[in-house]
Amino acid sequence: MTVLVVGASGATGRHLVTQLLLKGNNVKIIVRSNENLPKFWSEDKNLEIITASLLELNEKELIKYTSNCDAIASCLGHNITFKGIYGQPRKLVTDATKRLCNTIKNHAPSSPIKYVLMNTSGNSNRDLNEPISFAQKCVIGLLRLLLPPHVDNEKAADFLRTQIGQNNGYIEWVAVRPDGLINEEEVTEYESYPSPIRSAIFNAGKISRINVGHFMAELINDNELWHKWKGQMPVIYSKTSISNS
Repeated sequence: MTVLVVGASGATGRHLVTQLLLKGNNVKIIVRSNENLPKFWSEDKNLEIITASLLELNEKELIKYTSNCDAIASCLGHNITFKGIYGQPRKLVTDATKRLCNTIKNHAPSSPIKYVLMNTSGNSNRDLNEPISFAQKCVIGLLRLLLPPHVDNEKAADFLRTQIGQNNGYIEWVAVRPDGLINEEEVTEYESYPSPIRSAIFNAGKISRINVGHFMAELINDNELWHKWKGQMPVIYSKTSISNS
């Protein structure tokens, strides 16, 4: 299995890459800089590091990097700084998703490519009737006005839902919605649900970044799990978070 990962240098992307390598995948990553990457990555023969800005690559380069991939995973996100939140590119996740998916369609693979998008539990799946309280709707409305990254996450998932859809011959997708992210060193037990089982705003659960990376790697490698969730937006929680709800 050959997997392209974008956003690999981020806190969750690092875990995803490591989990994919542990499962024996051939992994390609596109990063703006190879500084501060885990040291052992440069020694792994199954990892190819491509130093480039994803949104600045031309179509020929994108085809080169995606044409032999079985899956593409995005852990892209905005840095939690003023520039990262309000600076350009404001639609980093959406634009990357569109470019990668359009490139896949242009080179028309013989079998569908898996696209796994890391999203957020604060984004509802509008294919389902997910109940949201009036208070949470108000807060989400404010986030849309004040925080461009939230809108970016919504539009990226909406592109997969509405433009790629459920019956695309070239792309199958899953948008993973972790709840409150925390740091842990080991994979622990976690569970996935079609929709949130608690309020992402007023009663958020927790999920470790390593668990998110593990779940995304499992989706890519486990066909049974993939068929369970393809075309959906599963929400994941650590089991301890569920028991404390």
